[in-house]
Order: sequence, then structure tokens, then C-alpha cells
Amino acid sequence: MKRVFLTLCLIGAVTINVLAQYKPTADNLAQRQKFQDMKFGLFIHWGIYSILGDGEWVMHNKNIPYDSYKRLAAFFNPQEFNAKEWVAFAKQAGMKYITITSRHHDGFSMFGTKMSPYNIVDATPYHKDPLMELAKECEKEGIELHFYYSLLDWGRPDYAFGSPIVNGKPAKGDWDSYINFMKAQLTELITKYPGVKGIWFDGDWERTKVDWRYNEIYGLIHKLNPAILIGNNHHVAVKDGEDFQMFEKDLPGNNTTGFAPDQSIGTLPLETCETINNSWGFNITDRSFKSSKQIIHYLVGDAGRNANFLLNIGPMPNGKIQPEFTDTLAIVGAWIKKNGESIYGTRGSYIPPQPWGVLTVKAKTVYAHITSPQGEGYIFIPKLKEKVSKAVLLSNGSAVKYKQQPEGVFIYTTGLGMDGVDTIVKLTVE
Repeated sequence: MKRVFLTLCLIGAVTINVLAQYKPTADNLAQRQKFQDMKFGLFIHWGIYSILGDGEWVMHNKNIPYDSYKRLAAFFNPQEFNAKEWVAFAKQAGMKYITITSRHHDGFSMFGTKMSPYNIVDATPYHKDPLMELAKECEKEGIELHFYYSLLDWGRPDYAFGSPIVNGKPAKGDWDSYINFMKAQLTELITKYPGVKGIWFDGDWERTKVDWRYNEIYGLIHKLNPAILIGNNHHVAVKDGEDFQMFEKDLPGNNTTGFAPDQSIGTLPLETCETINNSWGFNITDRSFKSSKQIIHYLVGDAGRNANFLLNIGPMPNGKIQPEFTDTLAIVGAWIKKNGESIYGTRGSYIPPQPWGVLTVKAKTVYAHITSPQGEGYIFIPKLKEKVSKAVLLSNGSAVKYKQQPEGVFIYTTGLGMDGVDTIVKLTVE
């Protein structure tokens, strides 16, 4: 919630400022811990834009008039969608949660909302609610479900896209109406769909000077379900009322995209979102597929920085996931099945990433992930405080030679048979 200062009058006319802040409940704090334990999630961008096969920004990028774009709804009929297949795909890949677009910037709702007829149940020949099917299947299979929700809307008159902001509101449109619309839809998503554990906001960056009334929006969500985690892809420091911090297409602390030059790392749970190719929504010409090795390195890099990895796919308009994604993530899932103990339930080390890789930690175990061997016959872990009592390869349990000195620990890699993706040395510490 927004910080609210209350002035209290005390004896002798002395005044103090009391900072009223969001205080997470015990259930919320427990959910944060669980979120951090899961480490790997599936992001899904899916909407009527998939018909055009040019990403989720196609309406904006191609300057398609809103009234013309809306006609796509009449063609959207994803008869091949199967919630069971989607959830099984995520589980096979080693993912523990799914975040899916409930409403993107084009304003089309991918769920059966009563707040607008512009939704998949009422405006398409499909006439079914895929998010309800997905929610039920996730609950059945033990996969957590989060909903992406766009703050930005390119078409609604009350949002008035492109309008100048005056005194915290768009000069055109009806800001009160739009805020109430969002609150009503969020209420539907949280109360109607089973097992929802997170809301993933996006679009704040389109109006940096508007009053988004997060005190109302975040307050409503936490009132409806205090355990739900709120995140916002606004590319700046976390705001009061949020429960995790996200980084778009960057490992925490990096800014290769230029999206977040001033985004410092806070104390909340962290998450990186990234695409499996170069597109969020289905793009029929985008062949820049990341390899299984790249995806594993991203996952490991995030875990070593105490963050989750949310990997995005854009399903096809018929509801199927393209084979390039399923094939690659089957390989990733096989790797996680063998090495998951070094990822799930771990936290990042106080020792920062090294040229050779990162460390993940769980209780009295430290995992050294050697993803970039330096060709020196050893790696050096600087300033490790704990005493190492044992070192073995995670892959087969064979002993690994090491030497601990006051300045750190040398792990000798000569003759280990280095893994081409990630050689993991498991250290037992006291």
C-alpha cells in the first residue's frame, strides 16, 4: 500500500510521524518462502494476438485500429487447447508454477469475466474459459497458478491511451471507472478461480505520473486473500504492498536490456522473466530458440542470485505448444530430475557469482555450479566462512579434491570429467 503519514499530537504539542505500511500476514510470509523454494516457473502469453503470429504487441506495432483488431475475437477458436497437456508439459520441464496472461495490453480478457463482453467466453466461437480449466488442473497436479494482469489498456475509453496525465489522472477518459473495472476483474480472478497464489502486474511504465491507486488495488487483493503474492513489472524499486520483485529479461543486478537503470535489488523474493525465443506471444517467424544449455544456465544463474526463473512460451492460436518448445524443455526437465536438489529449496550464497559460475545453498550443503570452466584445473571459492568437511560430484558421488585456506577454498577439477552443461560439486560444511 502507499505510505500514509499520520500526525499524532503528543504532550507539549510535540508531533511525530507514524509510517503506516503494509504488514504481510504469516500466511503471506509462508507463501513467500514456498515461492522461493519452487525456483522454476512457466510464463504463458496467450491471446487473440496469436492469430496474427507476430507477438503480443502486434496491435500497437502495426497500428491496427482497435475496432479492427477486435474482430480477431471472432476467429479465435482454440479447439486444441488441453489444460492437462499444458500442466503435464510444465511438470515434465521441472516447473513448479505457472503464470499466465489473464488480460494483456490489448484489453482482451482470456477468462469469463462479467465486467466486459470483450472476453474469450462471450466474444469468441470457443465459448469456454481456458483459465478455469487450467486453474482446476493446476490444483489437481500441485502446480501453483499466478495470473498476469495488464494495468495498461490500448482500447478502453476510460483508460484513454495516449492521454496526457494531469494531477495524477489522464486528462481524457474516466480514471475512477477504469480503476473500479480493474478491481472488479481482480476480484473475479481471486475469488472465482481455485488455487490462485499470485498476481503479476505489468504496464505501470506506460504512465509513470499517474496515480495507480495501489493502496486500493493491493489492499483489495490482500483483503481477499492475504497469502496471494503481488509483483509489479514497473522496472523500479519495489513499492509498499508488493511481495516479490521481478526483473524483465535480466538476472537481478544486471541491466542488459536498459529497462531498469535504477532498479536496485530489494529484500523481497526475486524473479527473472525471460522468453524461450525473442517473443512473448506466438511469433511464427521467430526462430531464435534458446538451447537447453542456455535455459539451464539461466536457471542456475538465477538460483545463484537467490531468484526464481520464469520462462515464457507463446502457445499457438489453436492452443497447442509448438514442438521446438516441448523438445527443448523435455531436455531441461531431464537435467532437473538429476540435479534438482541443487536448485529446489536452495538460496543464493553470500558469496557473489564468480567467473566460473555460482553457488547455491541449502542448510549445511553448498553446491558449486561450474558452468564456465576457466581452464585452470581448479576453481576458487573466495571467503567461504564455513569449514568444508566433504566434497563430491553431485552426478555420481565421487570424491573431489579440495584445499581450504583462510582466503577461501580451492576445488580441483583436473580429471573430474567435466559436464558440458554444469559440473556440480556438492560441499558439506560445518
